[in-house]
Amino acid sequence: MARSQPYTVACNGGLVKSVNSIDLLKTPGLAKTLQNFEVATEGGYRRINGYVKYKVGTVTPTQPTGGITTILGTFPYADGVIACAGTDIFFSNDGATWLQINKLSATNGDNYTTFTGKTATARTNQGQCSFVLFEGATFDYGEVIIADGANELWSFRMEGLGNLDTRTFYAKEITVDGTNGIKHLAIHDHHLIAAGVENNLSTVYYSVYNDPNNFTGTGAGSVTISDQIVGVRGFREDLIVFAENSIHKLVNINDSANIRIDPITENVGCLSGYSIQEIGGDLVFLAPDGIRTVAGTARIGDVELGTVSKAIQPLIVSLARNIDDFTINSLVIREKSQYRLFYTNTGQPNVGQKGIIGTLRPNGFEWSETIGLEVTSVNSNFDNEGIEVYYHGDTNGYVYTHDSGNDFDGSNIDAKYQTPDYDYGDLGTLKTLHYVKLSIAPEGDITPTLRVRYDYDSIDLPQPADYSLSVDAPSLFGSATFGSSVFGAGEQPLVRVALQGSGHSNSFRIATDDKKSPYIINGFYIDFIPSGRR
Repeated sequence: MARSQPYTVACNGGLVKSVNSIDLLKTPGLAKTLQNFEVATEGGYRRINGYVKYKVGTVTPTQPTGGITTILGTFPYADGVIACAGTDIFFSNDGATWLQINKLSATNGDNYTTFTGKTATARTNQGQCSFVLFEGATFDYGEVIIADGANELWSFRMEGLGNLDTRTFYAKEITVDGTNGIKHLAIHDHHLIAAGVENNLSTVYYSVYNDPNNFTGTGAGSVTISDQIVGVRGFREDLIVFAENSIHKLVNINDSANIRIDPITENVGCLSGYSIQEIGGDLVFLAPDGIRTVAGTARIGDVELGTVSKAIQPLIVSLARNIDDFTINSLVIREKSQYRLFYTNTGQPNVGQKGIIGTLRPNGFEWSETIGLEVTSVNSNFDNEGIEVYYHGDTNGYVYTHDSGNDFDGSNIDAKYQTPDYDYGDLGTLKTLHYVKLSIAPEGDITPTLRVRYDYDSIDLPQPADYSLSVDAPSLFGSATFGSSVFGAGEQPLVRVALQGSGHSNSFRIATDDKKSPYIINGFYIDFIPSGRR
């Protein structure tokens, strides 16, 4: 009788959609499906966190407008969050009471009573919103500037600490180019940058130095390119200007005699300015052919461009082909070295909404997918204590704390990890699987299922039923059992599963569809017995 043989798989590399099944055999740690998982920075695949309605303490969260109105923008500010919905702008520091802030205030500021008593400034056709934070030396929290693509820019800041009724409020409109709305904003070298004016889509405007409210004084100006601008972002010494079919950089913004805009490339454009983020000392953005980076190192007057999403190219091609059907949003989760891109079709149910997660690891980005997470706006910033916070909105009119909790606001998180089909080095040999040991690090009690499929789910072979597992949190290990096996103790237990069935190849799927804690799948130790050849 043949002796059993071991086979070890470490989970790394992330989701791959652009490699055939034979090539996948060379890198067994990759994933054919990685849904509602993220690649952990330390390795392995972690089921993602969920999201919960934004609130502080025991209050009951409410919608900013008091009803179902799509959230068009969210931005962490001061000790709370700004939300744009309908035609108005709101602020809350508890999630229960929302202060409408599209109200003009006096030059020296208004107290809470005066400010709330003022009539709202009319805004019409408010669209997807952009935010920047201009930080001045005398500002407690900095000045937030908001663009919505339809109205004049809105500026808002608060001064003071404690309850809102002890603070002073400043709010005003900023005129850039007549009354035309601005879509895209950036801060660069102490200037407010504005672009995307409805009737002047190829022009970049910049404010007076250290005065984001002044676009007409000395030091303000504009430059024009021969392409329609879709986004702007300050990056090191330059301002990067993203257009539909090209990318440029504006240099010498404080030297009126030598200010200029140079092309980086006229062969690649950006599909959405809302995809642009800085991560790992670089800028990433959605291009027609993938997620690209603008390398941080200049080279002979140029900047290197690189595609980082080849592994998931079919997903990107499908997204690019149908880009007009989606609302694009993105953010960076710095502590996870993670870039998240969401593409939401607001005409579809939540369960079908999609996104991608790219985790930056030593060898580059490794990818996964999100399913069932509707995002109409998302943003991140640091709170008063220097902790990074994330908020998003959806079509239900609530603001949510992003990447928090164990479910999608009370709904299950449907998570799946599917391995490649393993042939263990010889597709011609039949293998009988003896057992598998799963290296799983749970953050609480979990009940995943394990599915084993032989010969690409062949209908000619008996396929075993799913194995139901029960894995306790680390503090409880040693007492949990499933079947006749006892789980090991420790922070990363090996869960031993006795298997049934034979085939020339097989794959594994681990899945959960519940409201339980996240967990990391680190890898497998497989024991099999080879037998006859075909």
